[in-house]
Amino acid sequence: MDSKAVLLFIACLFAGLTSGAQQKFDPKHVEIALANGQQANEGFARSLLFVNGWLKHTDPATGLIPTNLDRAKDIWEPHNSAADNWAFMVLTSYLLDKGLYNGKMLEMLNTERKLTSRVKSLPDTWSFSKQGFKTDKPDMNWVIFGTAEYMKDGILPLCEYIGNSPWKDRMMEMLADMPEYYTIFKEIDQLGGYKVASEEVNGDMLQTLVRTYWMTGQQKYLDWATLIGDYYMLGERDLSTLKYLRLRDHGCEIIGGLSELYVTLSFVNPGKKKSYQEPLHRLLDRVLEVGRNPDGLFYNGVNAATGEVVDKGVSDNWGYVYDAFYAVYLIDHTEKYRSAFRSMLKNLNEKYRNFAWEGKSHDGYADAIEGGINLFNRESNEDLKAWIESEMQVMFKMQQPDGIIGAWHGDGNFARTAIMYSLWKTMGATLQPWRSDVVLGAEKVGEETLFVLTAEKEWNGTLLFDAQRHKTNMGLPIDYPRINQFPEWLTVQPDKQYHITSSSKNISGKYDGAELLEGLPIKLKAGKKLILSIR
Repeated sequence: MDSKAVLLFIACLFAGLTSGAQQKFDPKHVEIALANGQQANEGFARSLLFVNGWLKHTDPATGLIPTNLDRAKDIWEPHNSAADNWAFMVLTSYLLDKGLYNGKMLEMLNTERKLTSRVKSLPDTWSFSKQGFKTDKPDMNWVIFGTAEYMKDGILPLCEYIGNSPWKDRMMEMLADMPEYYTIFKEIDQLGGYKVASEEVNGDMLQTLVRTYWMTGQQKYLDWATLIGDYYMLGERDLSTLKYLRLRDHGCEIIGGLSELYVTLSFVNPGKKKSYQEPLHRLLDRVLEVGRNPDGLFYNGVNAATGEVVDKGVSDNWGYVYDAFYAVYLIDHTEKYRSAFRSMLKNLNEKYRNFAWEGKSHDGYADAIEGGINLFNRESNEDLKAWIESEMQVMFKMQQPDGIIGAWHGDGNFARTAIMYSLWKTMGATLQPWRSDVVLGAEKVGEETLFVLTAEKEWNGTLLFDAQRHKTNMGLPIDYPRINQFPEWLTVQPDKQYHITSSSKNISGKYDGAELLEGLPIKLKAGKKLILSIR
């Protein structure tokens, strides 16, 4: 190639590299991304309002939140206050108010660890009026129940999203002390108001142990999980023949737990996985046969032995159960487990809008929508999308002006699902520092993802892209659907290169993934739009 040809080649190459900076973005996609940002902002703002609302009701002596604001205002319970409410105050603060996260939330953790640890590190119910434990002696069944709930419902989601933190340390110390008091809950079918406490605790522990195995690489956690799995899969307690198989929360956790163990064994112990395959498929087939209503959603409870429906209510945890089916589908490619979920979506959208999942409670909406978002992440479907959009507005309207939703521990689940929804609308990207007038929205456009940012007042900060958290934080081999996970949308990988085209020439260019994961510095002018596209 002669010198003129070389110069012409370089000029054409330079023109190709720089032309993207002058690209005109499709106004339609820009408006969609901006609308998504406004929806995300509502979810984030409502979550922070919830946190500040509950902080007004902390116990003056300890700084801990009560279980609820009426009949159980005097107590902090591991399975309620900590697991369902406070954990998502922590996550909200992590995303939206780092000062609160590193301040009040950490203080509450230190207080909770110091005061409520009763049997070694295992927590028990604390009474504010007594400034001591509610009961004179610990009931170990309740201690185990509360600890299992605290770890699975509360801390595991924090591990999934945040990674290493003092809350993960808290979980690991509880998990270290558990084996002395618990290996498997056997046929404890009634604990307080919990009708199948054995299935709930064992399901909680399966999920906790399997994910902790991947986080740490320590075989002891998988061995423990396999003991529980053998109890159910190899004959001692056959769920497919139970007189009461619960398909909603406080029971359905066992189906999710067994599916997570099955996925794990398929990677690390194929022989054991094979021994589970027939009994697990038998259970799932039985649930499909007798556990669904004509619309394809699950009943609250069935007699798996006879097929009788013992609780005809529709489970708000339909997504939690379908998570298990979908996880097994990913491993065994059993198409009927995927199509069972897909076939009910039109009915969901047409018949279950503004549905009384749990009467007038927001918690039914939170769980049902969470399941929908998690599965939409795997299967983009217009019926499911329309239903999620509709029902989020129903749930949002249940929040009171002071931030309180239902005035009980389930309020945290409102924030959990609102955050999941908001992260969908930003494709997983977040801003630091967050401010209520700064809007970030995103829209997938072919092979690229479009981001739009605006602010009422000038803002300087960082745009943070999401990572493959199932790998970086959890060490999982695949991103299978699981209860209370925060789905991944656009994820940046450190060893890949990305091209950004922006309305700001200072931002356009090529970036290493590792650089983007550190964050993209952003300056927003008041009232102006900043647009960027990443591929």
